[in-house]
Amino acid sequence: MSARRHPLTIGLTGGVASGKSLASQCFEALGVPVLDADQVARAVVAPGEPALAAIRQRFGEAVIRADGQLDRPALRAQVFTDPAARRDLEAITHPAIGRALQAWRDDCRAPYCLLAVAILLESGFDRLVDRVLVVDVDEAVQLERLIRRDGCSETVARGILAAQWPRERRLARADQVLDNRGSPEQLQARVAELHRHYLDEAARMQRFAAV
Repeated sequence: MSARRHPLTIGLTGGVASGKSLASQCFEALGVPVLDADQVARAVVAPGEPALAAIRQRFGEAVIRADGQLDRPALRAQVFTDPAARRDLEAITHPAIGRALQAWRDDCRAPYCLLAVAILLESGFDRLVDRVLVVDVDEAVQLERLIRRDGCSETVARGILAAQWPRERRLARADQVLDNRGSPEQLQARVAELHRHYLDEAARMQRFAAV
């Protein structure tokens, strides 16, 4: 049997403002390669990229700043209150994001790696991962954190939440769950447990692939 084409790949996801960034930092502190899809999403809409030109054509000059950069708050205000506009945006950006995520995964040489994607399941990017790890908090906590973090209105915040799967549906697809209702230290301890589990699983997969 041939060797695996890519390392064991964990898809880290969760509702917006659930604590994915903190979980990612905990894994990175243990030496695990992590790619955040938000970074990729910003790169594919940089000035000169085809996706930005397509966004300008679809949504108009109102979402382009004077310096040529994408005005993300202006675009967000449009797409998260208009499902059709959101679908149009995803049709523009998701193919480029998916290609970038896959290329990074395939180049990774660690025992295992993480793709941190807020809409991993909704977007279909879970096809790129072997396991789904969901960071979980109550939806009321998500809403409060999102309004405080981004300074957005409750209407926009609820639109962002509505663009993601309901909590119950997301949890039903999880291979593992990170409960983030406790302290950062508790989350860090749980990540350390999962790290050992994933290293063991990666080693088993590698032995199987070498047979």
